[in-house]
Amino acid sequence: MNRLLTNITFALLGLAATGTACADESGWVSLFDGKTLSGWEMLELGEKGSSNWEVKNGALTGSGKPSMLYSPKGDYKNFRFRAEIKINDRGNSGMYFRAAKKNSFTVGYECQINSTHGDPIKTGSIYTMVHIYKQLVPPDTWFTQEVECVTKNYRGKILPHIKVWVNGDLLYELIDHTNTAQSGHFAFQQHDPGSVVQIRKVEVMELPDAK
Repeated sequence: MNRLLTNITFALLGLAATGTACADESGWVSLFDGKTLSGWEMLELGEKGSSNWEVKNGALTGSGKPSMLYSPKGDYKNFRFRAEIKINDRGNSGMYFRAAKKNSFTVGYECQINSTHGDPIKTGSIYTMVHIYKQLVPPDTWFTQEVECVTKNYRGKILPHIKVWVNGDLLYELIDHTNTAQSGHFAFQQHDPGSVVQIRKVEVMELPDAK
């Protein structure tokens, strides 16, 4: 077994997966009011004032130099988390969960947002863990990305199980044997001055502890 598979286990592989999100639509809670940055806090990674988050046309919009935009609640453990997202041509961003609130890009799990950026790791990837190199959605196009994260038993070990959907298609299930993060914040990344990310309909459904 190679090094990658010693750290993660896939229950479903490939981009032709036909599984779709299956939870009841009730129980979703909005994290964005569609009008203001209320409930969100920016942390810049460099010079103060060099990054910008604002609401434009009903969407959280990130531009400028690197920063993170955090939702304040920091104890999300088991949940489904989804958002409608648009990334510009050659833009790069990330959808974070179970993240620590720090001026850093390496603070939890990052579900990649990237259609045509120079980084070959594309939308739907869990950065450093599961890498997708095929473009799933074109740039400047709205799409839905959803993750489910539940800590539960796997062969006698209590480990995070992570599923990722893009536009309703289940890409894979990851079992993180490194147990990277037990709980944390939701966040979005502003990656670099050439990137413009737009985010709307940000929602979470908290799930009970697995038995």
